[in-house]
This record gives sequence, C-alpha cells and structure tokens, in this order.
Amino acid sequence: MSHSPHSRTEQLDGPRRTYYHPDDGFRAAGSLVHGGAGAAALASVRPARERLPAKKGLYVTVRAKFAIAVAVATLWGAASLHFAQVWLGELAGHIGLPLAALAIFGVAIIPGFMNAFLLASLALDRRPRRKPLTRYPALSILIAAYNEESTIIDTIRSIVRQDYPGNFEVIVVNDGSKDTTAARVRGELAHYPWLKLIDLERNGGKARALNEGLAQAKYRLIVTVDADSYLFGGALQSIVERYVQDPPGTRVVAGTVLVRNSRASWITKAQEWDYFHGIAAIKRVQSLFHGTMVAQGAFSLYDRATVVAAGGWPDCVGEDIVLTWAILKAGHRVGHCEDACLFTNAPVTLGQFSRQRQRWSRGMIEAFKQHPDILLTPRLSTLFVYWNLLFPVLDLTFTVFFIPGLLLALFGCYWIVGPMTLALIPMGMGMNYFMFSVGRKMFDERGLRVRRNLKGFLIYCLAYSMIMQPICVLGYFAEILNLRKTWGTK
Repeated sequence: MSHSPHSRTEQLDGPRRTYYHPDDGFRAAGSLVHGGAGAAALASVRPARERLPAKKGLYVTVRAKFAIAVAVATLWGAASLHFAQVWLGELAGHIGLPLAALAIFGVAIIPGFMNAFLLASLALDRRPRRKPLTRYPALSILIAAYNEESTIIDTIRSIVRQDYPGNFEVIVVNDGSKDTTAARVRGELAHYPWLKLIDLERNGGKARALNEGLAQAKYRLIVTVDADSYLFGGALQSIVERYVQDPPGTRVVAGTVLVRNSRASWITKAQEWDYFHGIAAIKRVQSLFHGTMVAQGAFSLYDRATVVAAGGWPDCVGEDIVLTWAILKAGHRVGHCEDACLFTNAPVTLGQFSRQRQRWSRGMIEAFKQHPDILLTPRLSTLFVYWNLLFPVLDLTFTVFFIPGLLLALFGCYWIVGPMTLALIPMGMGMNYFMFSVGRKMFDERGLRVRRNLKGFLIYCLAYSMIMQPICVLGYFAEILNLRKTWGTK
C-alpha cells in the first residue's frame, strides 16, 4: 500500500477484506491514509444493522433498564432520607426547616439519587460490539481554528494517520486568527489534496466558523474536530461504525474526549480524571437511554441534513449543547461512541479552567432559553434535561452550604459536614473504582494504558467539586444577567 500524499486506489466492487492492526483495530485492505477510494452512499451502509448477529442470552429492553435504574435510585434516595431525619432535625434547629431541607436535599439526597441511577445504569449497559462495515461512507471533517498555529498541523496529521477506509475531506476554517494558523495550513495544501482552507478575515466565533465549513462541505456526514486535538487510531472508523449500527433514528454520535496535556499542571491532572471518569460515564449512560445531552464540538459526527434542518450551529457560547438539544427536540437520537477517542488540550491554569466551565454553564442556560419545551418531550432522556434544570440549584447549594459547612467542621461545628461524612468516603471510593473499571476496560480494548496520576485523582476526589461548582454558579449568573460573551477557551 502506497503512502504517497497523492496516491489513490480503485474502488472495490465487492465487500472489502479487513485486517487487524494492533494499534488501530480493523482496517479495510486497499484503504488509504489520504482520503480513501470513494465510499458508497450512506443508504448502502445502513443494511449492516440487519447483518449483525442475533443477541444471545437474556435480553433486557432499554425501558426495563431505565425502570430498574430508577427503582434502585429511588430506594437509595428513600434510605438516605430515612437516615437523614436526625440530621435534618438538628440542622433545622440552627437555620430553620426550609433552609435545612434545601441544604440536605441539595448536598446529599438528590446527588445520591443521581449517582445511584448512574451506577445502576452503567452496570446494566451491555451495548453490542461494533462490526466492520463492507463500505464506509464519505466524511466532511470540519476544524474551526482561532490562533492554533502550535497545534493545527498535528491535528491534521492525526487525521492522516487514521487510515479511514472511505473518502473524506478536511475543511479548516481559520476564524480570523492573528497568528500564522492560516499560513501553516496553506503550506500543507499541496501535500493533501483532500485538505481545504477557508480563511475568514474577521473573528466571528466558533459557530460562524463551523457554519462556513458546513456550507462548503460536500458529504452527507459531518465530523467536527477541535484544532488543538489529536485523533487516536481508528477513531473515525469507530464513530462511523457506531453511527451506522446504532438504533434507527440516530442522527448524531458524540465521540470520547480525553485530556492530552495532563502533565502540564495540577488542574490538568485533575481534569484527566474528570474526562476519563465522570464525563465519559455520564455520556455512556445518556446514550443508553437514547439522548446524549451534549454532542461536543471537539469530536462528534452529525447527519448533515439534520444539522441544516436545525439551523446549523447557533451563534452563542454553548453552540454544541444548543444544537444537540434542537436535534433531540426534533425527535432524533443522539448516541455516544465510547471507544472513538480524541485527546485534547485542557485548560492549563485555573483562570483558563474557570473561563471554560463558565462558558459550559452559560451554554446550558442558553439551551434552556432557546428550547424550554424540551422539558415536555416524552422520551427517556428527558430525565437528564430535568437533571440539568436542577444543576444550578445543586451547584449553588453546594457552594452556599457544603463548602462553608466543611470550614465549620474544621472548628468542631458539625452542622452540615461531620463524622458521618467520613463514613461516605469508602462508598465514594467504591463508586469511583466501578466507574474507573468501566473506562479501563475500554482502554484495554483500544491498546491504551491508564497512566499513574495519583495526585490528580486525589484532587479530583477531594477538591475538584469545591473548585468547579462555584465556578459554574458564576457562569449561570453571567448568562442570566446577559453579561458579555466571548469564544474564549473551548
């Protein structure tokens, strides 16, 4: 197989033969690193669902799994409420019953219900293995870039190394960068005939950049990739296979985003666990119930017609969550591919982290502003919409009650945080270990290794929420008060 930048192979008429590469998984014989050999229309790929082998053993429907998870969470919540009666009475004596109830439900009962639901759902999740396709659909890969001169070439070359078996194009949209981003991409155009550059003179924000790329994309499937990220081997093939083989009605699949620069600082070390541990687990559960809440712009696959019907990426700071909710509201399914991995550069400083998480929080409020009727959509995933509705209250309660309660406990005042809180630490560690084992299994299958990061794990378990949740509260209020918006840190 030639690896020349200008090489091409002829389209195979029959099913492609596949071989297994220890780093990248299944690959089609005769496929190209540089754009493939042209792919069949998406319609010719869809019948692969019928060719999947029948499931063996006991089959539990998604609705049954949902009911089981709700039952487990309800039992946990009821038990927690029962054991909290003494605590509630004592705290009410100090601050009154309404505030005591708000504190206990916001700090313990509701988060406990959510965690129990999450763990029960993860335990029930048995998604079918993906199968290689006979033909792979063509992709239009959009990269919105703003001042990314140090990373953009590496991102492009990670796509080169995908060895995707179908045809693809890569459209880099330079959104008015003040550095040499455009010049660096322009220097690569002669090497990669599938690479295109849209050079915008003025910075207009990520949504505008993506919409410019969407207008010039020529294929039916759109993939978004952040300009400071690196696609792990086989990510494109994995996310396409998941899209094709997921239940009918799937119009978007979110990939798995992990931290690339985890050694850069203490906050990136903690974020490594947040991405690997928390975000990935939540997306996996949401997709189990047919409604991933955010198809992140960093790495997701979209049906182009669905994006166009939704009006494209909206001009707001949370363009990815607002678009995702528009697609969910339209009745479509948003899935998640747990083993299509992209490694991204996380914020290195606390200030950068704060700006990013405030933007994410503002994006959620924007989504509620633009799509409030999603709360009335009759589907399983609407439960997660109500969770999002509770997050501002829970984050505010945590900030106002738990953090001061922890400080009071240091001086022997155990109104909110006390010796019983220590008893929950082993339980929390057990929950974290279970979530870790789910993620590690995927890593093992992809040939990845979970590196030692004890410092980051301890920060994540013991201090991360106390840093992140007050920051999220600032983001909620910034959006409610309509303060100035910027693209900022992704």
